[in-house]
Amino acid sequence: MKVGVIGTGNMGENHVRTYLSMNDHCQLIGIYDDDEQKRRQVAKKYNVEPFQSVDDLLASVDAVSIAVPTEFHYETGLACIRHNVHMLMEKPLTSTIAEADDLISKAMEAGVKLQAGHIELYNPFIQVLKEMLKHESVIGLAFHRISPADVTLKQVDVVKDLMIHDIYMLNEWLQDDTPELNAFGKVIGNTPTHAAAVIRTSQGITAQLTASFMSERKVRTMQILTEDAFIEADILNRTINVTRVFAEKTGHHPIPVSQTIRIGDSVQPLYLQLMDFIACIKFGSEPSITGKEGRQALRMANRITDAIVHAGDSYY
Repeated sequence: MKVGVIGTGNMGENHVRTYLSMNDHCQLIGIYDDDEQKRRQVAKKYNVEPFQSVDDLLASVDAVSIAVPTEFHYETGLACIRHNVHMLMEKPLTSTIAEADDLISKAMEAGVKLQAGHIELYNPFIQVLKEMLKHESVIGLAFHRISPADVTLKQVDVVKDLMIHDIYMLNEWLQDDTPELNAFGKVIGNTPTHAAAVIRTSQGITAQLTASFMSERKVRTMQILTEDAFIEADILNRTINVTRVFAEKTGHHPIPVSQTIRIGDSVQPLYLQLMDFIACIKFGSEPSITGKEGRQALRMANRITDAIVHAGDSYY
């Protein structure tokens, strides 16, 4: 299968490197980026062909990864549909719900696969955690996804860049499309840079999500309270700590017992995601993470962003 990458920023470069490691399954034909200097730099670094236009690349491949800025997702996706090229679209799926609906509809009509790039769902660490939760009755969850300030992210919405990962994980785990929601945060130039959301599902489960570009260090943690356990997960350190309470056989005094699980990092989530993408094309199956799931995550992200922007003051 012939593949390409559109957009060669940090994430796009990751796709290039990963496709090149999969030469038993696909052939990376080339790349495209509007920034000619960046395009040539990445092409030289990985010894791949830099195409001069999106259309030239799409005429030469069966499938692409799209890692351009979000505002260009829709038009790039439409170009893929015109060329009958399958696409893996990095998150968020599009800028607006209207664009998402149109892209999903047109891709379906054309028989083009549209997979949403929800990479954390392919993280073996998250897969272990999801499997654990199948046997638990969840009461509440708290997610923290925090990064140091970066001048290149000044106009980037922290909800759609960071929090959206926890949003789509929450959607996957709780299966509730219209939860109650309240959100607050700090807005700079009409763009949320710090966000906190509280969500309550129809089953009564509560979730707190915090994402920020205003920290001095990087944090990726989850705390999950169930009827029988308290689970603390640290994605960066790849550890899951589970605390349960047992009663002594004599005396019936409750004793907290903790277990720490460490998850290896030998398999990269992006490799698993791209293998899954290629497999759905080869076997004619629906993508594991569909455009509709990308739309669902975008819808909740938009609700949170709108609540923050309309409730808070802007700082310049």
